[in-house]
Amino acid sequence: MWGKIYYSVIAALLVATAWAAPHGGHTAEHHHHLHHGKDEPHPSHDGEDACHLLAPHNADFAFSLYKKFAFHPDAEGKNKNIFFSPVGIAMALSMLAVGAKGSTLSQIYSSLGYSGLQASQVNESYEHLIHMLGHSQEDMQLEAGAGVAIREGFKVVDQFLKDVQHYYNSEAFSVDFSKPEIAAEEINKFIAKKTHDKITNMVKDLDSDMVMMLINYMYFRGKWDKQFDAKLTHKADFKVDNDTTVQVDMMKRTGRYAFYQDPVNQTTVMMVPYKGNVSMMIVLPDEGKMKEVEESICRHQLKIWHDNLFNSSVDLFMPKFSITATSILNDILQDMGMTDAFSDTADFSGMTEEVKVKVSRVDHQAVLSVDEKGTEAVSVTTIEIMPISLPDTVMLNRPFLVLIVEDTTKSILFMGKITNPTE
Repeated sequence: MWGKIYYSVIAALLVATAWAAPHGGHTAEHHHHLHHGKDEPHPSHDGEDACHLLAPHNADFAFSLYKKFAFHPDAEGKNKNIFFSPVGIAMALSMLAVGAKGSTLSQIYSSLGYSGLQASQVNESYEHLIHMLGHSQEDMQLEAGAGVAIREGFKVVDQFLKDVQHYYNSEAFSVDFSKPEIAAEEINKFIAKKTHDKITNMVKDLDSDMVMMLINYMYFRGKWDKQFDAKLTHKADFKVDNDTTVQVDMMKRTGRYAFYQDPVNQTTVMMVPYKGNVSMMIVLPDEGKMKEVEESICRHQLKIWHDNLFNSSVDLFMPKFSITATSILNDILQDMGMTDAFSDTADFSGMTEEVKVKVSRVDHQAVLSVDEKGTEAVSVTTIEIMPISLPDTVMLNRPFLVLIVEDTTKSILFMGKITNPTE
């Protein structure tokens, strides 16, 4: 059994603004585009790895999005967990941009922070990023890709399908949107397959006028580099807020961790690594300081924390939990400047020339599961040599932030706030 699992799915639903009579369908060869194999060398790019080009922009987008979630009127004061995949959402919007033109395209790029980049740079960077993430290791599984569900008989620009398959690892398939329940079932089957049956019933209440749905998925399954001993897990209180305390299964481990106590921001930061090249960064604000940390967090702050980490002996207490967060992103994306895509002025003529279409809804769902293990088939005993000093204690018994970071590509795969581990 594996211990830590994260999945995220984002779906962009497109409707025709003027539904026309059905036109000739797309053919199977439209969906087929040869690509280099997963384990073949990647085409070389000039300068830095292509995916590093996007890393600072995607980090800025991640923190902008986080603040929209955290300070949204519906969320403030309601003790809601926040969990999402910033790189998954950015990838889905970039895929949408492949079919966009004019101000629709420039607004999507502007909201992502890509205004200074060419479309070819963005698309090649995602091709490279997906390729890099796809090199699964024995103890880690990381998969990213996409799907395009197309209304039967609806004509899609051939180049759009070829490009999203080539750059975004996308699979196209036909569904009968005129029968919304059957269409939802087909799409949910695709999502369940790609998330290893962890997200199974995301799509419902489809509009019979829909012509297309873009789906992006991100799946990560990993084992702690140093596992927690299940025998040390115990019941403990977790203080949601001044009025609410819940009981959690609290895991415990004493070991060497990269750790930093930031006196300026009144925050404790530590890295809990997985096997492979992914780590969980935990940000634990001092009591009562969550809002200040949320307001100031940005990629520059993250770099300061990262540069100040040092290895220390730590007693780590972490709750065991599983949460699901679902969001409709329409308002947030429009607030970030992406307005045309949702309006009748939308220009997706790079996607379909037959009728005008617009985005009707962008849904995102992410799941986070944390426990002591992943059990391995082989037994390994490790002994850590510890300095003789009292360990620092990091007690995650109040709301804290988590960032799941892929080190090679500098990507924030997932980010969130655990306010109530029992919800």
